[in-house]
Amino acid sequence: MDIPADPVQRAFLGVEKSVLDNRWISRLDQAGQNRALAMSQMHGLPDLIARVLAGRGVTVDEAVEFLDPTLRSLMPDPYKLTDCEKAAKRIADAINTRQQVAIFGDYDVDGASSSALMYRFLSHFGVTSEIYIPDRVFEGYGPNPAAMDQLIDNGARLIVTVDCGSTSHEALAAAAKRHVDVVVIDHHQVTHDLPPCHALVNPNREDDLSGQGHLCAAGVVFLVLVATLRLLREAGHPKARSIDLLQWLDIVALATVCDVVPLKGLNRAYVVKGLIAARHQGNAGLSALFRKAGLAGPVTPYHFGFLIGPRINAGGRISDAALGSRLLTLDDTGEAEAIAERLDELNRDRQVMEANMLQEAEAEAYAEYGDGSGASVIVTAHEKWHPGIVGLIAARLKEKFKRPAFAIAFDPNGKGTGSGRSINGFDMGKMVRAAVDEGLLVKGGGHAMAAGLTVERDKLGRLRGFFSERAEKTVAALV
Repeated sequence: MDIPADPVQRAFLGVEKSVLDNRWISRLDQAGQNRALAMSQMHGLPDLIARVLAGRGVTVDEAVEFLDPTLRSLMPDPYKLTDCEKAAKRIADAINTRQQVAIFGDYDVDGASSSALMYRFLSHFGVTSEIYIPDRVFEGYGPNPAAMDQLIDNGARLIVTVDCGSTSHEALAAAAKRHVDVVVIDHHQVTHDLPPCHALVNPNREDDLSGQGHLCAAGVVFLVLVATLRLLREAGHPKARSIDLLQWLDIVALATVCDVVPLKGLNRAYVVKGLIAARHQGNAGLSALFRKAGLAGPVTPYHFGFLIGPRINAGGRISDAALGSRLLTLDDTGEAEAIAERLDELNRDRQVMEANMLQEAEAEAYAEYGDGSGASVIVTAHEKWHPGIVGLIAARLKEKFKRPAFAIAFDPNGKGTGSGRSINGFDMGKMVRAAVDEGLLVKGGGHAMAAGLTVERDKLGRLRGFFSERAEKTVAALV
């Protein structure tokens, strides 16, 4: 075959034939080559680094900030997020009037981190608060009316939902009926039909123009706390000057890495500065987990994503979902060590369960889709799977088959709890919401790269067909 004359197709680094008999060519088109050259010349970057940046879509003007991200340059005015000012004023009012606050979080790392951030902030100002994490099996994802009633009965005059709540119409209506305000801080995709709440801070709501839709929930919570602290300082609150939000960036970085949101813009600053905070080991809970995981050397994103995150998640997957959030709020090293030990044990149990479930899921996937090359979406299901681990199975299937994938655990009554993981370029959350609109799901939601759903057994076949048809063209162009 003739070698193209286009200079972009010349052998990269002069490698005409590699050890595996492959010819190396640049992945950059001519525009990308030009962008890399401009970066190298304008900013004095090595050619290979400039090429990597260009391949990631970084522009010439963004290159320096991409390599050295700072909060000062990348953090927006929090008020640019729709309803952020309204949420901050309501939280500040609760602090000034010493109202009891309930924090309703999700059971994953992002939910635990978001809950811990809000709890630590309120505790600094002497506000009594309670963290409520729902049981994954018995309550499912997000607020429910019974939980709202329980929190209000316990004395809550304000409920703040974090990493959930954007689609919880019934639960939030129950709180409104009892004249208790709810502030929702979330990042999951939401339709134009917004729930009844005092404020909904979600950069992925349709009327939000902040451009911060890539943030995880903890990243959004941090911005709300920045806005709240600004109000309290302007009002001269005596404790407002003695708090440093930057000390909690380790928690924000943990959530950002573990929620696998894009590492661009403000997220890069969160992670870079959060890693510095983590290396000071100021959080007793994180430090206990570092020791339990046998951490050697400075904290890196790998440690967050593969050592710490799975242990925090283990509680919500197969045991007490509140363990992770509780751990991140602790200053007592003894209690932190005890919870870290328990989470480590649960993580080992989870690993055994995951291995068995994955073997069954892969067998079903091969039986249903062959090698997966002809599939657009992989959907597996089983009556004996643990619903807390289906997200991990979906992630493994996605990696193996290079397709968006779902794993669904059905209970004896035919109700399935499922989780999905997507590939770059395919919006899974949008597809799941469309299935809800079609009446194929009891409920469902998520964001571009991950989603959760509840489905009845007799609709599984139709759901498979809907997902396959909906994703066919887009996935075919991506793989």
